[in-house]
Amino acid sequence: MARSHIAAVLAVACLGILITFHLISHFGLSNVGFFHFHEIHPEATASPNQVPLGPTVSRPGKTEGDGSMYLLGTGKADITGPVVEINLMGYADPNQVGTGLRQRLYSRAFIIGDIAKQEERTLYLVLDTQSGDTAVRYGILEGLKELGPEYQVYGKSNVAVTGTHSHSGPGAWLNYLLPQITSKGFDEQSYRAIVDGALNSIKRAHESLAPGYLTVAKTKIHDANINRSLYAYLANPKEERAKYPQDVDKTMTMLRFQKAKDGKDMGILTWFPVHGTSMLGNNTLITGDNKGVAAMLFEKDMQSLDGGIGNFVAGFSQANVGDTSPNVLGAYCEDGSGEKCNFQDSTCGNGNKMCHGRGPMFRKKDQGASSCLEIGRRQYAGAKALYLSMTTNNIPIKGSVRSFHTYRDFSNMTVQHPNGSSVSTCPAALGYSFAAGTTDGPGAFDFKQNDTGSPNANPVWSVVRNFLREPSEGQKACHAPKPILLDVGEIERPYLWTPNIVDIQVLRIGQLLVVVSPGEATTMAGRRWRDSISTTASAISLTSEADDQNPPIVVLGGPANSYTHYIATEEEYNIQRYEGASTLYGPHTLNAYINVTSSLLPYLQTNPQSKHPPPGPDPPIHTNVSFNFNSKVRFDRTPFFKKFGQVLRDVKAAYSRGDTASATFIGANPRNNLRLEGTFAAVEHLSQGSWKRVRDDSDWDLIYRWKRTSTILGTSEVELSWEVGEDDGVEGGLYRFRYFGDRKPFGGGEIEAFEGVSGVFRIE
Repeated sequence: MARSHIAAVLAVACLGILITFHLISHFGLSNVGFFHFHEIHPEATASPNQVPLGPTVSRPGKTEGDGSMYLLGTGKADITGPVVEINLMGYADPNQVGTGLRQRLYSRAFIIGDIAKQEERTLYLVLDTQSGDTAVRYGILEGLKELGPEYQVYGKSNVAVTGTHSHSGPGAWLNYLLPQITSKGFDEQSYRAIVDGALNSIKRAHESLAPGYLTVAKTKIHDANINRSLYAYLANPKEERAKYPQDVDKTMTMLRFQKAKDGKDMGILTWFPVHGTSMLGNNTLITGDNKGVAAMLFEKDMQSLDGGIGNFVAGFSQANVGDTSPNVLGAYCEDGSGEKCNFQDSTCGNGNKMCHGRGPMFRKKDQGASSCLEIGRRQYAGAKALYLSMTTNNIPIKGSVRSFHTYRDFSNMTVQHPNGSSVSTCPAALGYSFAAGTTDGPGAFDFKQNDTGSPNANPVWSVVRNFLREPSEGQKACHAPKPILLDVGEIERPYLWTPNIVDIQVLRIGQLLVVVSPGEATTMAGRRWRDSISTTASAISLTSEADDQNPPIVVLGGPANSYTHYIATEEEYNIQRYEGASTLYGPHTLNAYINVTSSLLPYLQTNPQSKHPPPGPDPPIHTNVSFNFNSKVRFDRTPFFKKFGQVLRDVKAAYSRGDTASATFIGANPRNNLRLEGTFAAVEHLSQGSWKRVRDDSDWDLIYRWKRTSTILGTSEVELSWEVGEDDGVEGGLYRFRYFGDRKPFGGGEIEAFEGVSGVFRIE
């Protein structure tokens, strides 16, 4: 998670704490909360490692081979929260507030069960969110309890809640205070959209359960990510780095779900590391970023196949994402010099504000949308080529389905160091370089990456730090060489700022092991973690029933279940760039994760001596005590002599391919109705005498923008715009926009739906 404008965050934090203490002392906690695409064909630009794909390919045939039969289910549901007036989650910029929608967000659910043991299942969720979250997972688990007896097979042990790490979704849904600061607290509507949508996707996956087979395969995607913190990566041992051909993982691993009855595919689940920061920090439109694009393209492509697979679900999950970037052209100084940023600390001159990573289409000034589309397309193209090869190029999955989950307190855990000594973790803390941000989203003022020892920053930040909490000498020594900026793990007022209690979870599906990581592991951290799991699993013959000749297949998915920021190697930690400074529990954080997960692997054996590890201490849930300073929608009104849905600025008579058609309507606040599973906008095509919908707001090229024109009067406008592609298969003919809105009457009353229709325009 990039921390842009962290100085503003700290200032807000200070002000917020003062206000909070004042409110608590006067009113008590109970009163504070009232404040208030269509298919794109990649033939023209396919990369050398990818196969150009068109809409007429056939799906792979039935390939169960020697694999075990499983109970399989996939499901997808809308989780798009408030698209306006809520801060976007990821860059931590209080000025990045939603103004509309470019792409809907989804939860994608994947269920795998043991045919013989119905209670043995795994449920893996891929949410188009910045991360998993403690409160979100809690809400999902509580919701599952209310769905009835048949859903009681899903619980703490086997439910993994992962985020794609998009930085362009609405925020204000997280459990801990620190990420709530820039989003002005916790918003129930934003939270419920995610939880309820996730539950809906689980229900759809559960209702689709059918016997089937799983196969796994891998490919390389060479042009969709780079290492944004190479200076820190190079601190890892030379002999270790020599084992790997690249400084980021280029491997995409795909798990394919196929019905036994008819051989039709239900979905795919992939793991590939690239940050969800293609959309830039100045973007204010909601999107699923590059992984949302990849999933959308794959699903739409599958729908276009002969016979179509209307319920096909494509999950593009993260992996060891920590130091990866989609800005594949590298980081440059945007000060007119055209020079690359300083290699050690990513600065330009004496500061970092002008150092920005460049995506493949960076020259287009569209807040990163074109680069996002391209990086998503590259993942889609690589995944599709891999999918098509899986008839002959695959490994059948066979063996037991098992899982474990436990909580561990990372604030003071003694673990074994690789050199044999005993070392300890620390209460969570963030270093000065955390405030510097990254080349994907640089911070502000005089913070720099690669800042160790006595930090090279204005002394005022020490005053701010000490106002919040001055770290003890023991805490400083535990985190050394990190200079502590925010001692977040020891601040409990008004409630915890970050987690100290950490989710530990691993899923087993035959010879496939999924390490569910609550933090963003860097490239080398992820490699060490996977290697350790593989070595330990082989030593105890964990997957020998599936394959006694080869080691298990290990993937890492996350950030999941909670958000524990970053997981860097000890060597990277000592450099104290952004990723090291954001490694919460000190230099031995990675060792702690490796020690705990490896020690619990015996619970994944087919017939373990004990079924589950001790549950550990439950984390606190703050949904009922979190503050919310986001204002509510009071009412919507129209300008005098106007009506809702009326066209203010109409379309032109005709547009050519490559143009952008648009119309503006008298609107209402979209927070009145999120229109989950619906749409705010549509493009309709006149075909054989009737209007047929050909685009809605889940399509990348149809954009919904909302603008408040008067807060006092409650008036607003909505602009719908359609980026008509040069070669996207759009037919010539007559089209129009349709706007769907909902108004909140002045003085109260039920929210009322309305529509608006533009004039007709021709695509030539």
